[in-house]
Amino acid sequence: MKIGQPADKPLPAAASGAAAPASADAAKTAAVAGHAQGASTVDASATVALSSTASTLLSGGTSTEFDADKVARVGQAIADGTFKINPEAIADKLIANAQELLTKVQG
Repeated sequence: MKIGQPADKPLPAAASGAAAPASADAAKTAAVAGHAQGASTVDASATVALSSTASTLLSGGTSTEFDADKVARVGQAIADGTFKINPEAIADKLIANAQELLTKVQG
């Protein structure tokens, strides 16, 4: 069931029944949860269906680059009180990230 969806409304056809896990890790987690509860079958009320956005986020669509030198420079600037926030740059990055995510979900 989606958050905010009233319980008295029927679920869409795609969400009813047992949902297939989004990944091998999700399948392992479901199997472990089933064994931990001592159940060989999963109760229909215990299944979870991920949205395409959640699936995209879980699939590792984000970059894992890490620049330790930049982190050190920013930390030092904050400590020195010389760090300047650029709200335009923050807004531009937020919009670009949202567009990228929407493109992945729609495409």
